[in-house]
Amino acid sequence: MKYLVASTLIVIVLFYPQNTSAQEVTLVAPGGMRCPLDRMTPDFERKVGHPVKVTIGSGGGTHQQVVHGEPFDVPVVQPPYQDVLDSGNVITSTETPLATVAIVVAVRKGDPKPDISTPEAVKRMLLAAKAISYPDGAGGLGGAAGVSFDETLKKLGIFDQIKPKTKRIAGVTLMHLLTNGDIDFAVTFASEINDPGVEVVGPLPSAISTPTALVGFISAHAKSPEGAKALLSYLASPEARAIYQACKMQPGR
Repeated sequence: MKYLVASTLIVIVLFYPQNTSAQEVTLVAPGGMRCPLDRMTPDFERKVGHPVKVTIGSGGGTHQQVVHGEPFDVPVVQPPYQDVLDSGNVITSTETPLATVAIVVAVRKGDPKPDISTPEAVKRMLLAAKAISYPDGAGGLGGAAGVSFDETLKKLGIFDQIKPKTKRIAGVTLMHLLTNGDIDFAVTFASEINDPGVEVVGPLPSAISTPTALVGFISAHAKSPEGAKALLSYLASPEARAIYQACKMQPGR
């Protein structure tokens, strides 16, 4: 028994410091970064030694958290972000473009894929649909994909016509709505399509939808400045580029 206790103590001495020797790094980002961060975080922690606490939220919500100075070491935001720069809560010289992500249309696997090659084709598809879903833009304070698609609907002149067709159920994801047959199409970031029962039709035409850029900073209030610098550098590294591409994102600007 005493040998077992001794062995246990040795394990604690040998392994516990690895979890406490490096300060935790905190990061906040919109949902478009969920896929790459899920894949990158374990690798960063293993290679660099800093544990990472990731907070994922709506684009508008996380944006406001940064503007209001909530304590994150590495904030990731999407344009426009002049208010972030003006807030004094980020070190402006650390501005680092990470990736862009397109808004795509998805259908249930096996369903016919509509024509979305032109703005007029997208307009016809949406007007013909019985029900669609996309993230709630909440007047600019909600999901970044929703904010972007709200602008697309306004450009097409059908924002008010699509409102009654838009279906959202609390606690039910877009992908589940689609695979359950509750909606005809889902519209969201390419990086958020993660269900094998769903197929991507393609990105919306550039004339009505600009891919959303995701940009990282080091916080002016970082509790772990060195860890923040290492994490932001990793998020823009060659290893990260491959992960962005795997998540259907384009690295860089």
